[in-house]
Amino acid sequence: MEARILQSSSCCFSSIDTAFSSGSINRYSFSSIASSPKPLSISFPQAARTRTRAPRFISMSKKGDDTESLTYKDSGVDIDAGTELVRRIAKMAPGIGGFGGLFPLGDSYLVAGTDGVGTKLKLAFETGVHDTIGIDLVAMSVNDIVTSGAKPLFFLDYFATSRLDVDLAEKVIKGIVDGCRQSECALLGGETAEMPDFYAEGEYDLSGFAVGEVKKDSVINGKNIVAGDVLIGLPSSGVHSNGFSLVRKVVARSGLSLKDELPGGSTTLGEALMAPTVIYVKQVLDIISKGGVKGIAHITGGGFTDNIPRVFPDGLGAVVHTDAWELPPLFKWIQKAGNIEDGEMRRTFNLGIGMVLVVSPEAAMKILGQVENGDYVAYRIGEVINGVGVSYH
Repeated sequence: MEARILQSSSCCFSSIDTAFSSGSINRYSFSSIASSPKPLSISFPQAARTRTRAPRFISMSKKGDDTESLTYKDSGVDIDAGTELVRRIAKMAPGIGGFGGLFPLGDSYLVAGTDGVGTKLKLAFETGVHDTIGIDLVAMSVNDIVTSGAKPLFFLDYFATSRLDVDLAEKVIKGIVDGCRQSECALLGGETAEMPDFYAEGEYDLSGFAVGEVKKDSVINGKNIVAGDVLIGLPSSGVHSNGFSLVRKVVARSGLSLKDELPGGSTTLGEALMAPTVIYVKQVLDIISKGGVKGIAHITGGGFTDNIPRVFPDGLGAVVHTDAWELPPLFKWIQKAGNIEDGEMRRTFNLGIGMVLVVSPEAAMKILGQVENGDYVAYRIGEVINGVGVSYH
């Protein structure tokens, strides 16, 4: 094992964890110790700034189609099993279940989390795209800790392989540096593990963790959310870094090559799938600074169905308006090629919305006003209601 300590005191950038990312399980404690607790890499076309009335997320398989409907569980990832594990762990460590773990330190919380990029790595090996997978790694962690309002401070990575290919490892770590720069946190160090016979030739594994900070009186924990609050969705760049076990099964069934053009899209299928995860840190912190943000959900594994309710107090649910934004071509193709049911899509993928902010109606007007000015892209995608879970209209 080789430790890489960077001692980067002047660098700036950080991150945190995610839930069910291609099978990984989010299990952080929200203040279990204490008593209470514009993306640089993505350029959205101007057309994306116009809110369109798009078709709802309807099943796109033909009526009477007897092709087997694929599920995440079929691909080897059981979200229900992950939920059960979290339930059991919570018995041993009460308070677990948030997007990041909060540790009290003076008048602040340190917010920490860890993650990997799941089987998106398999596509990196197949496409040879290694210089952006590190952005995904940082994004999955920093996007989780910013849901508490925390500014990322630092990030550490773990790179493991059977035989070290220095040129390849340099490309991967360059992506990690880029991700840290986008999220304005320090890449504090890392670990390079050369483990003969453990991984297939030419393959590697990645994980990392981030730590951020938020003042105790500024922490965002959802406790003030009430019925009538508004859901604001921020666009994703694609699948991001979860659900790839199911994606790969769909690709195999479709018969398409990753070099083929994405049906209905403007890139190859491989380019669409390998688009790096959006790092939302700067945009989200800017929105938080203007006030009115009560809760934030990072839409990873579990999709809308499982992630949005995680930020609600008991007795509250949400209505999501599925015509509030246009379903990107990549997700249309995934659903059609895999004959995937609506409910499975909503519980596995982000469907074009990577982050959901729960805000007051007044804050929603300000945010959407900035959208009209062209400051960034966001959509009003629903409301908080009295009830349980997420319903779709």
